[in-house]
Amino acid sequence: SVHISGEVIAAIAAMAATEVEGVCGLNGNLGSNIAEMLGRKSLGKGIRLSLAGDVIAIDCFVVAAYGYSVVEIARKVQEKVSTAVESMTGQPVQCVNVDICGVTLPKASKK
Repeated sequence: SVHISGEVIAAIAAMAATEVEGVCGLNGNLGSNIAEMLGRKSLGKGIRLSLAGDVIAIDCFVVAAYGYSVVEIARKVQEKVSTAVESMTGQPVQCVNVDICGVTLPKASKK
């Protein structure tokens, strides 16, 4: 039998989400932020999984870029994450919930 770690699924979801135009990054929780300060890189930062048998539910905590439609970003993240996880793991994705938890403003140019 083949077992795919939750960390691997979270990393796949995180990479797919950050490829969407208008996504600046993913917002991790306090634990992943502390781990990152200690030198451990978490590829699944900003992703929470619920695994029930072979069915996967994914929560993505996204930071959007200013000027993009957050509804459009959320829809594209849902499509991209679902497609990537299903194609790479062969397991069905029940749902992808997107939480837009922040917006980044464009950096002011120095004169």
